[in-house]
Amino acid sequence: MTHATTERQLLRETVAALVAKHASPAAVRAAMASERGYDESLWQLLCEQVGAAALLIPEEMGGAGGQLADAATVLQELGRALVPSPLLGTTLAAVALLAAPEPDAETLAALAEGASIGALVLDPDYVVNGDLADVVVCAANGRLAKWTQFHAVPVATMDPTRRLARVQPEETEDLAADPGLAHTAAILLAAEQIGAAECCLDLTVEYTKSRVQFGRPIGSFQALKHRMADLYVAVVAARAVVDDACNQPTPANAATARLAACEALNAVAAEGIQLHGGIAITWEHDMQLYFKRAHGSTHLLDSPREVLRRLEAEVLPGP
Repeated sequence: MTHATTERQLLRETVAALVAKHASPAAVRAAMASERGYDESLWQLLCEQVGAAALLIPEEMGGAGGQLADAATVLQELGRALVPSPLLGTTLAAVALLAAPEPDAETLAALAEGASIGALVLDPDYVVNGDLADVVVCAANGRLAKWTQFHAVPVATMDPTRRLARVQPEETEDLAADPGLAHTAAILLAAEQIGAAECCLDLTVEYTKSRVQFGRPIGSFQALKHRMADLYVAVVAARAVVDDACNQPTPANAATARLAACEALNAVAAEGIQLHGGIAITWEHDMQLYFKRAHGSTHLLDSPREVLRRLEAEVLPGP
């Protein structure tokens, strides 16, 4: 195991321990219902103890100087428990600011500490962290622009664990050429989706072991064993694709990761709803939250159909 891999495993374990302690299903529901839509004390713990918001910021600017895979590792663990958090938007805003010829060290330091919340605008109608953000950067037409003044309005969403807002610029300043922030967003979102898919599968497997029908656990029926095995293969394969994209973040790898993660989480969430039966769509049960997260994440960036069309255009020769 390489030094980087060992450090990443320690990072994973640290985040998992914080999530286990502070993000129980009841705590997640309380965070969703809170004024800001996330647990502010957990956010501070993630920033202070893990440096979650500082991972991709260079050391000389108050960050950890980490790799994309480090940020993906944290998002995967947060995704596993559906922890509402400003991390995805804040990380993407920091990466965008770093593309400037002379990055704004003061703004980056505030993001790294978790004192400021960031947002990246890819679609102004659905911006993650949009109504909470202090720092907003927009990627459009191959350029990045910092929105120094903006107006944000929360939008109704299907997924209560991730708040979105419609954001409109009032004053902007050009930053730099866009180095491909949409691809970075796709990879980080895919990592978060894999965490959710893994937990969703675990919940379903556990339920089928305990749910008794015809005098035996439903998980012992051959047909269900096959379904579980197929889901397991889909999730493990998708995780491998996402890991590859983290280590080699090319546009093609980002697109493949996005497709694999969407497919895996949607499949496992849909099967989870079906195998749990009626209980899964009650508000008290977590499975409905995973189902809503699956659909919300699928529509958060370019649709899988658009991603597939672009990927085919890259891979297949023209007429």
